[in-house]
Amino acid sequence: MDTYSSDAHTEFRDALIAAGLLIPTGVDGLYGRSGVFEDVVERFNDLISACGRGDGAEVMRFPPALARSHFERSEYLKSFPHLAGTVHSFMGDERAHQSMLRRLEEGEDWADGQMATNVVMTPAACYPIYPTVAERGPLGADGALVDVYSYCFRHEPSLDPARMQLFRMREYVRVGTPDQVMDFRQGWLERGRALMESLALPVAIDLANDPFFGRAGRMLSANQRDQGLKFELLIPIASAEKPTACLSFNYHQDHFGLLWDIRTPDGEVAYTACVGFGMERVALALFRHHGLDVKAWPASVRAALWG
Repeated sequence: MDTYSSDAHTEFRDALIAAGLLIPTGVDGLYGRSGVFEDVVERFNDLISACGRGDGAEVMRFPPALARSHFERSEYLKSFPHLAGTVHSFMGDERAHQSMLRRLEEGEDWADGQMATNVVMTPAACYPIYPTVAERGPLGADGALVDVYSYCFRHEPSLDPARMQLFRMREYVRVGTPDQVMDFRQGWLERGRALMESLALPVAIDLANDPFFGRAGRMLSANQRDQGLKFELLIPIASAEKPTACLSFNYHQDHFGLLWDIRTPDGEVAYTACVGFGMERVALALFRHHGLDVKAWPASVRAALWG
């Protein structure tokens, strides 16, 4: 396995831009994508659908934003205040508007003239699922299985092209009894590895933890690893020593069931789990390992993606 240089993130990003695959916007972690890049993402999305089609998941699609009330109830701010993104808008009168324009012309900060709206950027594709399922009342005997796909936002500006601020996440979310959700996660641990290996990518699955904030967050991270709640499928993109998480397999226990009062048919609190695919990250892994010209990719990889 190759070892990349310390500035490999910047080198890889610059190579992607030079090849026209990513389009810079002047903000780290915010990129346009070329038609070729988008085609790879869509072909991989189709591959995920084929892999999960037999499970009968209910398809839901949401915009990349949440109701602020749902976001607040999710407790995301308790664990990840540094990643959250809120939507603000101007709500002043004409005088306030003139003041804002003056500040803008003079190069001063004008943003304090805006106020938070009732919309918050979606931090993970699964977040709209829990209130939606809860609204339906108690689960059926088979629980719930949802296929969701969305752009997500995390305030994490970086030169690493695999750490974008706006990115797409495809997820399957399982809601039910502990046995149901653990069987789901174990099945996708095996399927996820096989899926990525079919694309001739070097993969490893390892215990992981979320980037919880602050001193209390370090304890949460340790507990998450000790209990085996999160696994990640890792692929070297810019670093062999620190490979990138491209898939995650998460067991939330009864966290979301308690927050949203989701119940099983016998009245017990529901458990949840999800498998998440980082769509841009997988595309980047393919470009890193198979080259920037998709026409030169191995025949088996092209067959898996394009048929």
